[in-house]
Amino acid sequence: MKSPRRHRAERMAAQIHETVAAALAMDLKDPRVGFVTVTDVVVSSDCSHATVRVAVMGSEAEKAEAMEGLTSAKGYLRTRLARQMRVRAVPELHIVLDQGLEHAARIDELLEEIKHDEPEP
Repeated sequence: MKSPRRHRAERMAAQIHETVAAALAMDLKDPRVGFVTVTDVVVSSDCSHATVRVAVMGSEAEKAEAMEGLTSAKGYLRTRLARQMRVRAVPELHIVLDQGLEHAARIDELLEEIKHDEPEP
């Protein structure tokens, strides 16, 4: 059975995910932030910190630029969360680049190469 504290953190993570994704899609006007997708949010057990994982499409330079834009927008995002969430203290946001999709694509690519390199029986 989940503890009430863990359940609260999971509910908060879902709300943060929804709010941040909506803000990135509709409200954020920073030109550095292009196509960014929120892939996951993990909230600490005491709900004081939230790690927001994002996937950014584009070259390494575009990803670095998008991460700079997201870092500078943390204050705006936290303010938006404060308006929408009914909590005493909004968690500190930590935005990190999620490279899971890239790793999965690279693994698929390698598997295809292996498949084509094998001689047929």
